[in-house]
Amino acid sequence: MKRIRIGQLSRQWLATTPVRPAATASGRISRVSTPAPAVLHSQTRCQSTTISPEAIFDETEDTVEETHEIAPPSRPQSLPSPHPDRALRSAKLAALHARLSLSSKIPLQALARTLVDPSADEHPRFNNANLAYVGASLLQYHTSEWLVTRYPRLPMAILFAAMKGYSGVPALHRIARAWGIEAAGAPGEEVDPGYLQFSYDKPTVVMHKWGYARAEAKELVKYKWRRGMSSRIIFDDAFGDTVPEQPEAEASKGAPEGKDLLPEEIEKNAHANVVRSIIGAIYLYRGSETAKAFIKSHVLSRQLDLSNLFNFKLPQLELTRLCARENFDPPVARLLSETGRLSRTPVFVVGIYSGRDKLGEATGPGLEAAKIAASINALKSWYLYSPGDVGLPSDTLAEDAAPWKPVYVDIGEIIS
Repeated sequence: MKRIRIGQLSRQWLATTPVRPAATASGRISRVSTPAPAVLHSQTRCQSTTISPEAIFDETEDTVEETHEIAPPSRPQSLPSPHPDRALRSAKLAALHARLSLSSKIPLQALARTLVDPSADEHPRFNNANLAYVGASLLQYHTSEWLVTRYPRLPMAILFAAMKGYSGVPALHRIARAWGIEAAGAPGEEVDPGYLQFSYDKPTVVMHKWGYARAEAKELVKYKWRRGMSSRIIFDDAFGDTVPEQPEAEASKGAPEGKDLLPEEIEKNAHANVVRSIIGAIYLYRGSETAKAFIKSHVLSRQLDLSNLFNFKLPQLELTRLCARENFDPPVARLLSETGRLSRTPVFVVGIYSGRDKLGEATGPGLEAAKIAASINALKSWYLYSPGDVGLPSDTLAEDAAPWKPVYVDIGEIIS
């Protein structure tokens, strides 16, 4: 068998193949091109030109020494949340989009962003903090105007409780679970974009919202100071709760008090932010009218028994003051019927009358209990008065809207 000379083969390779960068010590080709030797730039080597093997090895060693100093490319770090392009291939995200009957103008990437809590991804362009702030403002506005116009005589304490019952964290958590939103075990790049991602280690407790952080907030809880209704309206949030004092830099990352929260409370806060952020995304892509219709169909359509929110301490005294303020006759309790007075379980039916008008009626095991229950029912019938479906202030924001018709405004509650 004829042997091939290595020197002749190397001369042919140099004459026909351009110069490449030498391999690094790890065996990979460096992305940084190294300059060729000066001999190859300044001279044109023909096929008959000869070169010694020692010169070839010297050039190779010099090139290896030059490229060995170049650091290999670093491995890219993993993302804290899934890439937005993965939203187009998520079946759970497409199912949620169809389940909520969202418009095709709302992209899946925006819906995927609503499922990323700031505790999972701190970057404001990839989490739902900004969308949740917009959605919370819209939700509180439409809920408050609906309650005020539909029940104009509600006391402020009951109005705050009703606001929390419709748009508070427990209510929004139940809405999110009814939509079929499930939480991932831990956030990460590999998680399906259709899952809610949040972290238990640094939960998002407080986000930017309306309200004044009281300087005496800690003393209010420690010493149980009394907060008047006027101060709750002016200083506190939309639910009448105090806003904890917290630096703005830490507001998006989570409050220090989040470490004391239970896992159930952290999960509820994350689900509530998802509902707020979806409302904010609808407002961003479809406008205020679509967001208002979405809030009405998913939030305000839920049944909330406002009569169970009342807690009267002195119902008879409050009813007497109410009748005196409205120039009614003083309330009088009358026994309407009874049964089993001498038995083990007697029942008395008592009615409260103001002149010839019956204000309330109730039953009880005794005369005094029935009288108190009738007074409570009379006060509830006054405070829960509703003029029906009337126009809302936000209706005038639509195009070609009818002129605004003023609604009934009550003089206020009874201060006992």
